[in-house]
Amino acid sequence: MRPPRPAEDDRPVLVLGPNPTPNGGMHLGHIAGPYLAGDVYARYQRARGRKVVFSTGTDDSQTFVVASARRLGVEPDELCRTSTELIREALTAIGISFDGFGPFDETYQATVQDYFRALHAAGKFRLRTVRMPYLERTGEFLVEGLVEGECPVCLATCRGGLCETCCHPNNFDELLNPRSTVDPSDIPTVRETTILVLPMEEYREQLTAYHEQWSSYWRPHLVQMVRDVLSRPLQDLPITYPLAWGMPAPFPETPGQVLNAWLELIPAGMYTSSYAAAQLGRRTTPGQLWLPEEDTRIVHFLGFDNAYFFALAHMALLMAHGQKYLRPEWVLTNEFYELESEKFSTSKRHVLSVQELLAELPRDPARLYLALTAPEYQRTTFSRTGLDKVTRERLVEPWNRLAEILGKFAANGADTVLPVSDTGRKRAATMLERFDFHYEMPNYSLNRCADLILTQIGRLGRLAESLEGRGPDCEPAAWGDLILQVRALLALSAPILIDLADTARQAGGFTGVLAPGAFEMDEVTAFAPPLLSLTASGG
Repeated sequence: MRPPRPAEDDRPVLVLGPNPTPNGGMHLGHIAGPYLAGDVYARYQRARGRKVVFSTGTDDSQTFVVASARRLGVEPDELCRTSTELIREALTAIGISFDGFGPFDETYQATVQDYFRALHAAGKFRLRTVRMPYLERTGEFLVEGLVEGECPVCLATCRGGLCETCCHPNNFDELLNPRSTVDPSDIPTVRETTILVLPMEEYREQLTAYHEQWSSYWRPHLVQMVRDVLSRPLQDLPITYPLAWGMPAPFPETPGQVLNAWLELIPAGMYTSSYAAAQLGRRTTPGQLWLPEEDTRIVHFLGFDNAYFFALAHMALLMAHGQKYLRPEWVLTNEFYELESEKFSTSKRHVLSVQELLAELPRDPARLYLALTAPEYQRTTFSRTGLDKVTRERLVEPWNRLAEILGKFAANGADTVLPVSDTGRKRAATMLERFDFHYEMPNYSLNRCADLILTQIGRLGRLAESLEGRGPDCEPAAWGDLILQVRALLALSAPILIDLADTARQAGGFTGVLAPGAFEMDEVTAFAPPLLSLTASGG
């Protein structure tokens, strides 16, 4: 794999959002992490003129669906259906610009099974007899979302398979004090079963080389976790489980078993990216966009709690396929986003959904605040007081003051064409350079982009106030420089302030294209920028 290219890399970009589990709707903790980050990144890549495919789709096979359905007293299939509708509604409402949301259908299943059939045919899996938690009362094995206990590495409470605190796996009977997540008083025994596994130790050398190549560019918590896991013997990766819910495992050695749902997600990404490409007018076979001849830049956004699977387990599976598929160049993780300094919890009614927030606030201020407080390197929190203060005092009021000054200027000199000085062009070019630094890898940061938007609004607002009351015949170049920079700011903030940008674009405020030299113009026309609001439509 080649090392990272500079920001001028114009290869097609494949952006993957995590596959949401359809065991409920979406709250702000979900959106503030990988979904908004992936959306803003995809929007910026499109603005730079690059071909982008941004996709996801639900992860119906997860045992978390079964556990949630049992607690709610509904059938898992029904929960998947209703939750998928809520998830798609939330993503659309907040403006996540997926090119395709792949359905969980027969093509999805065929893509996943073919991915694993190829590895099975190549002899990559091994039969292992292991001990797993078993519930005598129901006669079922408990794995992943069906069982919780204490992590054998960090002792935090976690679910089976993976600890979301330290991100170490806990396979088979390693979970301490296991208990049912549906009924914690239901204590399982342990029973032997024979499953297929991938021997991860066989891929240690390749995994180490891959992560040594990329560790300088990825976020430190991910790098730390990978080094920690690689410092220990790598656990066998369960390929199949003896469960009733999930995708049937197509292997003769494990009749009646299902595939490990966590391991569907890379072939699921191959399927959803192909599905999304078809929505854009290009028909491909599932997995085609992941072939080396496509020369695609693959970028994966996900929460840190899933990082073991994507940075190690999935990488080992891709490596088991040899050189058939490209591997993600960027795996961008985020930490937990809390609500008023406490973890989002549906069961404790400590939750705020996207729909609830947008019933009170337009999505541009909501997106700006979520970007500003996104948990990129450490846990951060959603604060209603913070939201109100930031969006009012740093976004809406200063922007509207700036827009009103320019609106009055445009009204007094309609269609006035103004010169732009070399200084104005340099200022706009500096803005583009600075935003590009934070919109692109390896420095991609929602926090920095959002703060940069607010900083530029404040700066340009002060410049506008210094010119207020002067007509177009007075310092025309100063007005021209200001208008050029406002146009630049509208274009550069467009991946976050999507509705403001769309309104301004329709009014001719900017073209939406961020090609090199986009702001190298000798003159501009006065215009009235649209205003921002803190009141939701219909509110």
